Amino acid sequence: MILPGPVLAGSYGAGIANSQWYVAESVFECSLVHEVPGYGRAVFRHRAGEDLSFFLESESRLMRPGRGLLVVEAPPWRPGVAPRQVGPVDVSEGRRQVSLATRQAIILAQSLLSGMRPTVTRTSWYDGNPVRVQVSNINFNGEYQRYRSCAENLLPVNIDQIGRSRVAFASGSKKLSQADMDLLDNIVAYIMADSTVERVFVDGHSDSIGSRIDNRALSEDRANVVADYLKSRGVDPDLITVRAHGDQFPVSSRPADNRRTTIRLQREGDRPGLQQANGYGGASTG
Repeated sequence: MILPGPVLAGSYGAGIANSQWYVAESVFECSLVHEVPGYGRAVFRHRAGEDLSFFLESESRLMRPGRGLLVVEAPPWRPGVAPRQVGPVDVSEGRRQVSLATRQAIILAQSLLSGMRPTVTRTSWYDGNPVRVQVSNINFNGEYQRYRSCAENLLPVNIDQIGRSRVAFASGSKKLSQADMDLLDNIVAYIMADSTVERVFVDGHSDSIGSRIDNRALSEDRANVVADYLKSRGVDPDLITVRAHGDQFPVSSRPADNRRTTIRLQREGDRPGLQQANGYGGASTG
């Protein structure tokens, strides 16, 4: 870990001449980034399928881990405006020293839009003197509008939410519900947007009630109904691998948990390995 020297303690923030914001945008994630001279950067982040967040990132980790304070202050050219305390924040030991959830991230964005300057204060690593990290409102508004436009066009889900998915079935059933179709539509939207998806594994399963032959056939029907739906929505059939396992891979002692079809997306660079077909999308490669 890099410990800062005494010359690094103090206040960090951009002024009129060097305050910059820029947007990094895609259908997977939108980021609104602000360089904080001498410290690192401040980032508003909105990932597909998730809420807005905010973090401060620094290579030199100037602030000591512990409890810091977030205050919204007026810039020097707005004298007489009283600061407003937002509340305590946790300062971590890692490179991303401060991470804020949606509520506080929204407060920060609103304060910047109103011309205020959010500031995080925490004691330094070296001598316990306060380190102040200020987020400048200068040049924020224009890039924020571009950032909002990006967020409006995000996919409904991200890979962590649908990379391994599960469709449950009633006893003896191979019918998709509306909720199932909504899930599959989100999976299709992701597949169509991510060109690195190179394989979609669809694995059908059953409970152990009834004969093994019937269960094998039912699990195949369940896998096919999911695969056919994906194809009908535009997924390339060559991407899809359909497998039926019957009652071979139970995930629970409850029959209802085992009546399922799992969908797993494999992207370029993933290492599929030899995984057991389970309730959340992993499947044996044999």
